[in-house]
Amino acid sequence: MLEIARYETEKRRRGTVALAVGIGVLALVFVAFFPSLDSADVDIDAMLAAYPPAIQEAFGIATLSTIEGFLAVEIYQFVWLLLLGLYFAYSAAGLIADDVERDRMDLTLSLPVSRSRVLAEKFLSLLVPILALNAVVAAAVYVGVLAIDQSIDPLDLAMVHALSVPYLLACGAIGLVLSVLVSRADVAKRIAIALVFVLFLVESVSASTEELEWLGYVSPTRYYDPTAILVEGSYDFVGAAVLLGAAVALVLLARFRFSGADIGT
Repeated sequence: MLEIARYETEKRRRGTVALAVGIGVLALVFVAFFPSLDSADVDIDAMLAAYPPAIQEAFGIATLSTIEGFLAVEIYQFVWLLLLGLYFAYSAAGLIADDVERDRMDLTLSLPVSRSRVLAEKFLSLLVPILALNAVVAAAVYVGVLAIDQSIDPLDLAMVHALSVPYLLACGAIGLVLSVLVSRADVAKRIAIALVFVLFLVESVSASTEELEWLGYVSPTRYYDPTAILVEGSYDFVGAAVLLGAAVALVLLARFRFSGADIGT
């Protein structure tokens, strides 16, 4: 069971380790920078209040005067919400298209496995790097915060990582749909990056414009707010359920498309 998922996970092992270590080190660098910002004789929050509402919404700027607000902006709104969302959409967009384009899918489907199983296990393999990244970076952030004599609620820190899992799966599911719709892997990956980025911008703009607020409901970023979790201790479980539901729906859509696709078999 899950041989395909294990194989895909093994292929990503080095990349997952490198990414987890890299982001963990980056998080430590940001944490180490906070004391110099905290001791500066500048009202940084007053300066931030002058930023356009769209910028404040895009980067979840609530405050930089606390370690929670600082981490929310510097790590979770930018690295987690945007960069990792783009990364997993990009990765998922190659799950099927790469094998089809390079004629490896014919060999896979010559084995006693269904197309549905191939697609499901390939998508499931994304869960390992998602969980690994969350575990490593959460530990690095917590240790780093303690090392600079600051404190952070461990439950809030755990929840900002736990609730990111549905978000990243939803971004991956967007890429998976493109992987079965577009035969060229590079094109599918570029479209996935562009689409997730556009959805990020849509949410940022619509949240600061009352007339366009409804547009934000199509964006995954509407349902995962690291700033609310870390700064306010507010957990959006309904949003997490929406993201999981969207991920499942997109995977089923990809399954339907892939099951009837002509890949030369």
